[in-house]
Amino acid sequence: MSLPEHVMVVDIDLDPAVAEDWNRWYDEVHLEEITACPGFERATRYVSPEPDENGRLRHLTIYELSQPDAMDSPEFAAARGLGPFAEHATPRVRRYERHLDYEAPR
Repeated sequence: MSLPEHVMVVDIDLDPAVAEDWNRWYDEVHLEEITACPGFERATRYVSPEPDENGRLRHLTIYELSQPDAMDSPEFAAARGLGPFAEHATPRVRRYERHLDYEAPR
């Protein structure tokens, strides 16, 4: 498996009261909007199995980027955001560059 050189990581604390609607919107609408932007190749979502100390659910999405400036496009600027969930979620968004590949010894 080839790992990407660049990723965008979105880490979100979410109000559990909107989790079902959030997941439907994110999976059926938002992922398609973002991955349609130039330089966005693939997305993988993770969800914490239990709430954090504040009772909020943690959601993590890793977007694989084919170019380091993918987050600078006008298409991405238009598509990014939390849609109807802005008041229910606290996002952290960062771009990372690959530093090292390490394979566990067997």
